[in-house]
Amino acid sequence: MRVLRTPDRLRPRSVRAKIVSLLMLPIVSLMALWGFAAVTTASSIGDLERAKDVNAELLAPVGDFVTALQGERTATLRYAAAPRTRDLAGLKAARTATDKAAAELLDGVNASSSDAELLDSGLPARLDSLESDAGGLPTLRATVTQQGTAPSAAYTQYSAIIEHGFSVAGALTGEKTTDATSEARVVLELSRAREAVAQEQALLAAGRAAGTLTKDQYALFVGSVATQRELLKPAVADLKAAHRAPYDTLLSSDGYRQLQAVENRVRSAGPGTSAVSAGLLTGWDGAVTGVLKALTRAEAGAGTAAAAKADPFGWDTLGASGVAVVLGLVGVLLSLLVSVLVGRGLIVELLDLRNSALEVAGRRLPQAMRRLHAGQGVDIDAEAPMRRLVGDELAQVGTALTAVQRAALKAASERAELLSGISGVYVSLARRSQVLLHRQLDLLATMEQRQREPGELHDLYRVDYLATRMRRHSESLLILSGIAPGRGWRTPIALADVLRAAVAEIEDATRVQIWAVPRVSVAGGSVADVIHLLAELVENAAAFSPPSTKVQLRAARLRDGVLVEVEDSGFGMNEEAMADANRKLQASRVDLLDAKQIGLFVVNRLAERQGLRVELRASGSGGVAAAVFLPEGLLRDDMPVGEGRGLAPASALIPQQRGF
Repeated sequence: MRVLRTPDRLRPRSVRAKIVSLLMLPIVSLMALWGFAAVTTASSIGDLERAKDVNAELLAPVGDFVTALQGERTATLRYAAAPRTRDLAGLKAARTATDKAAAELLDGVNASSSDAELLDSGLPARLDSLESDAGGLPTLRATVTQQGTAPSAAYTQYSAIIEHGFSVAGALTGEKTTDATSEARVVLELSRAREAVAQEQALLAAGRAAGTLTKDQYALFVGSVATQRELLKPAVADLKAAHRAPYDTLLSSDGYRQLQAVENRVRSAGPGTSAVSAGLLTGWDGAVTGVLKALTRAEAGAGTAAAAKADPFGWDTLGASGVAVVLGLVGVLLSLLVSVLVGRGLIVELLDLRNSALEVAGRRLPQAMRRLHAGQGVDIDAEAPMRRLVGDELAQVGTALTAVQRAALKAASERAELLSGISGVYVSLARRSQVLLHRQLDLLATMEQRQREPGELHDLYRVDYLATRMRRHSESLLILSGIAPGRGWRTPIALADVLRAAVAEIEDATRVQIWAVPRVSVAGGSVADVIHLLAELVENAAAFSPPSTKVQLRAARLRDGVLVEVEDSGFGMNEEAMADANRKLQASRVDLLDAKQIGLFVVNRLAERQGLRVELRASGSGGVAAAVFLPEGLLRDDMPVGEGRGLAPASALIPQQRGF
C-alpha cells in the first residue's frame, strides 16, 4: 500500500507555520461554534432582561398613566358638560389616580437603566413630550374646568396626551420581543382598541351629563366604535394561543355583547337627546367598565409583562444553546491548553529575541551613536559581533537585527568621519582666507589714508566693505567648525558702538536706521560674536527687503537683559518657513551637510556659545523681525570713555589678533 506524502513545498518549515497549521483550524472552528452558541444564548438572556427592564421601568408606568388618563378624561368630560357637585368627587379621585401614575412614570424614566436612544432613535423626543404633558396636567385641568369650556376641547387635549403615550409605547415595544411575549405590533393594536372603548365611554359620559349628544360627539363616537371593531377581533386572532384565551373569554362574555348592543343603539339613534336617553343606555356603565378592565388585564398578560415573570436562566430561555455553550467552552479551554504547551518553547525564543532587540534599540545603539557624535571612535565588531546563525526564522531575525545594527553604526561612523573632514576643510580654508583678508584690509586702510580723490576713495571704501564681508564669511566657517574666530576685545564696548560695528560690516550700511540705544556696554569677550551675529541678521534683512526701504535696528533695556530687534519691510515668511527657521536657530546640533541656510546655523552656534536667545517673528509692517536677547551676564553698566563718537573709540575697536 502506497502512503501519500505531503509535497515538500506544502510542508510547513518555520515554527510559526507549524504552530498555525497545527492549531488554527480546530481552534478557529471550535471558537466559532462556541461563539455562535454563546452569542445566541447571551442574546436570549439579554432580550429577556431588557424586556423586563423596559416593562418595569417604562412600559408598565406608561400603560398605567394612559389608563389613569383615560379615566380622568371620562370624569372631566362628564363634569365639563354639566358641572355638578356629585361628579366633582369622581373627578378628584380620577385626578389623584392620574397624579400617582404620572409620578411613577417620571420616576421610571429617571431611574431607567436602558438607553432610550438605543431602543429607538425617536424615543428620547417622545419621552420628553410625554414628560412635558405630565408636568402640564395642572394647567390643562385648570383650563378644561373653567366655566364655559367645551367638552370637545377637553376631549381633544386629553386624547392628544394619550396618543403621546401610545407613541412612547410603540417605540418601546419596537424593541426585539422574546419568546414569552406576543408580537409587539399586535399588542399595540389591542391597546388602541382599548383606547377606542375608553373614547366611547368619555363621549357618552359627556353626552349624558349635557342631556344631548352633539354632532361632533356622535361622529367621534361612531369613529371610535369602528376603530374598536376593526382592531380588536383581527388582533386577537394574531395572538399566541397562550395569550388569546383571556380575549376569547371577553369577546364571548355578556358584558361585551351588552357593550355592542348599546353601541348599535346609539349609532342608530343619531345625534341629539335620544342617543343618550336612559332607556337607550341601559347597562352601559357596567358593561363598558367591565370590558375596559378585562382588556387591561389581557393586554398585560400578552405584552412584555409576561416576560417579567420569565426566568432568564431557566431551561425555556437557555435550552440546548446553554448546553452547547458549556461544551464549547470546555473544548476551547482544552484547545488553549494544548496551544500553551506546544507554543511555550516558541514564546521563550520570541522573548529572548525581543529583549535583544530592545537592548540594541534602547541602549547599545544610542550610546554608540552619542560616542560617534562626540568624535569618539566605535569598534563595530565589538559593539555588534556578526554571528552566522542558521535555523528557523527566529534565528534569522536575530542575524538580520545584528546586520541592521552594524549597518547603522557603519553609516553613522562614515558620516561622522565625513563631517570631521568637512570641518577640517572649513578650518583650513577659513584660516588661509583670514590671513589674506587681514593683509588686504591693512593694504586698503593704507590706500584710504593716502587717497584724496573722492571717487577713488569711495571705490576703496566699497572694496573695504566687500573685504569685511568676506572676512565675516571666513569667520563663519570657523564658527561652524566649533572654533572661535580670531577677533577679540579686552575691554567692554558700548552697545551703540557694537550695533554700528555690525551695520558697518554690510555693503549698504546707509539703509540701516539705528534708533536710540540703552547706555550699556557689552563684555569684551562677547563683542566679536555679538557683532557677527547682528551683522548676519542685518545683512539678511537688507537682502530680503526692497532697496528703497529701511532696515530698523532697535534696542531696549529689560529687567534681565537687553532686547535687540532687527526689522525689515520685505514680503515676510509663511508660518511653515518661519517655524522651520526658528527650529534651526534653536537646535542643539547643526547639520553641516545642509547648505541651504548656513547663516541660520552660524547664528545658532554664536547664540549657543554666548547664551543668547534668537527668534524670528512676523513684524507689523508685513516683513520679518529678528529678536536677539542679550542676557545680563554679557552686559556692563560702566560706559567706556568716548562712547557715542563715531563708530567706536580707536583704542576700543582695534581687535586683538589671535594666532592662527
